[in-house]
Amino acid sequence: MVDYSTYTDKELVFLLKEGEELAFTEIYRRHWHMLYLHAWKILEDKDEAKDLVQDMFFSFWEKSAELDVKSNLKGYLYRAVRNRVLNALRKKKTNHDFIDLIAAEMEELDNSTVEAIDEHQLSALIDAELEKLPVKSRQIFEMSRKEFLSNKEIAAILDMNEEAVKKHMQRTVKMLKIRLERYGGVSLLLFSILQNKG
Repeated sequence: MVDYSTYTDKELVFLLKEGEELAFTEIYRRHWHMLYLHAWKILEDKDEAKDLVQDMFFSFWEKSAELDVKSNLKGYLYRAVRNRVLNALRKKKTNHDFIDLIAAEMEELDNSTVEAIDEHQLSALIDAELEKLPVKSRQIFEMSRKEFLSNKEIAAILDMNEEAVKKHMQRTVKMLKIRLERYGGVSLLLFSILQNKG
């Protein structure tokens, strides 16, 4: 029996386009867990994340004959899940301005960065930088990031002007980008800082 675990992603994609079901099984085995964790950390719902990734893979298999993976497979799958996650967030009571900002940043995602990223290291760096933020900025950011509150809702809770909340968010995101540029993986920044660190 052929050991597909020794095949590269590129080889597996070629076989998949030829209708090789075991190539799909190996792709699924190799990448499912990482994609599920990404979806779960943002959606904070295990069942929703699992369903979302399963649906993505179902669509991936259904369209396997027409696949056009121009970059590495990991980046391709990551983008597919990312788009579904963003769509799911938009359907929720979410800060839409922030989600649009995240989507714009994530469009710049570089495949080599996805391939090389060390999630744990970047998460630790982000946590450390968040701790350095002014208390109010960190509080607003966390309310938007973890509780998915709108600028209007945050303003009401903190007894602030809605425009002031928006400016805090913009400054915070800009500051985090600048501080983390030295570590690389900036294209993944806004995706990663949305993850639940709790």
